Amino acid sequence: MYRLSQEHAMPEASRSDDLDAMRQLAHSPGDSSSLRELRAEGKKTARERISNLLDKGSFVEVDSFVQHRAGDHNMHLHRPMGDGVVAGHGMIDGRRVVCFAQDYAVFSGTMGEMHARKVAKVAEFAEKSQLPLIGIWDGDGQRVEEGVTSLGATGELLDILVACSGRIPMFSLVLGTVSGVSALAAGLSDFVILGSEHGRMFMRSPYMIPEIIDGSVDEDSLGGAEQHASRSGVACMIADDEQDAFDITAEILSFLPDHTLAEPLVTRGPDPGDRSCEGLEDLVPKDPNRPYDMRDVIKEIVDERRFVELSEYYAENVVIGFARLDGHSVGIVGNQPSVLAGCLDIDASVKAARFIRTCDCYNIPIVTFVDVPGFLPGTVQEWGGIIRHGAKLLYSYAEATVPKLAVVTRKAYGGAYLAMSCKHLGSDYNVSWPGGELAVMGADGAVNIIHRKELSEADDVDKVRKGLIGEYKSKFGDPYVAAKHGWLDDVIEPSETRKLLVRAIKPLLNKREWVPPKKHGNIPL
Repeated sequence: MYRLSQEHAMPEASRSDDLDAMRQLAHSPGDSSSLRELRAEGKKTARERISNLLDKGSFVEVDSFVQHRAGDHNMHLHRPMGDGVVAGHGMIDGRRVVCFAQDYAVFSGTMGEMHARKVAKVAEFAEKSQLPLIGIWDGDGQRVEEGVTSLGATGELLDILVACSGRIPMFSLVLGTVSGVSALAAGLSDFVILGSEHGRMFMRSPYMIPEIIDGSVDEDSLGGAEQHASRSGVACMIADDEQDAFDITAEILSFLPDHTLAEPLVTRGPDPGDRSCEGLEDLVPKDPNRPYDMRDVIKEIVDERRFVELSEYYAENVVIGFARLDGHSVGIVGNQPSVLAGCLDIDASVKAARFIRTCDCYNIPIVTFVDVPGFLPGTVQEWGGIIRHGAKLLYSYAEATVPKLAVVTRKAYGGAYLAMSCKHLGSDYNVSWPGGELAVMGADGAVNIIHRKELSEADDVDKVRKGLIGEYKSKFGDPYVAAKHGWLDDVIEPSETRKLLVRAIKPLLNKREWVPPKKHGNIPL
């Protein structure tokens, strides 16, 4: 019997050795030449990136032994384990998340059949487990050696990502070149963060773009982080380096719940909820034509002056981002008078509408700071579809069921007043400072329209116009007319803004709206 047990012990030891050898192979980051290129560019491997993203020792890997099944183009000679992507789940600041990272050292991070199915598997796991999904993208699109097989599996991945949308927070960290359908997949997430040094996104492979081939532009000029942050609006944040991208992700995640049926965490700091904001008196000029920075107003009001701005360099005439009020996460939307006088245009309308819908998905109250003279006029805007795009903004406010609060800091004119969380679109708490003006348009423009005949016949046009402007302002140029109609809940001193917003938001945290059953609304895309 003793000899028999010895004979059975040997195979067990052998199997254990085999497992260790297999794990060693699975954890090796591609071939040596690819790894040298990676290091020369200052980039980290997929496994290192996952390690830096997550809390130490929390990563649980899945499908590390997966291999591709392609046989054409000598692919059968090279079947690396993991197939170019590391996937699993772990923790960020003690919160469980699901994540994956493409490995550029394996087939240039390209997405083949098994690679795509592996990512789809963890995305499906994230949806079922109701956990945030974080993808680190660094790959040259679909794997051409596998042909349509890779496209089919990628289609399955896209379907699952769409199913995740609005149910769980999704982050895409673009830390290398991402092109083709992979770029579309990354673009489906709620937050796209590009690394400033290596992050690039292209709809087609850069090797097939005529402007790059003929040398008229380089890859950074066409699809780099700066372009996607300022021109296309794809990137909501730019990271200085890889660690900064991970820190940005952790910070944004701290404002969000794990899923759409949960509430964001309350994180109270030392800033008292009833703090007076005396500095606001001097921040906003009394002259309605003088610019100021709305971000200074926001920072004066929110907890510890901490405002995490998103899409800072895109459509700068509107400001969006996350902050806290007495520890509660809030989404901030504000007109920016220092850019285009705060007018709403196509890009600003779409930028704000997208953010409002994101907040609504994840139960984050929306606080709007209004100082808007109207929609930007001109043929470029009209022909570009400002009517359709502007409608997206008012649609998103009307559709949102989260608590909605609005503060008119100076002026709110015309259709832009209606589109910026007005009472008529279901806003819950609307207030104005004493200098606020709620009207169809400014007094100058209104007088020119209403009294054009009288002005044309006047001997002293300037004197008559000045008197008419004063008369119009006395009738419509203050917030009390709107307050008398119930379109404002209160007229407040600027210094009380933080205190009153905190008081208003607390009962609204229990807000519930009954929405008639329907498949979905038809937003004017």
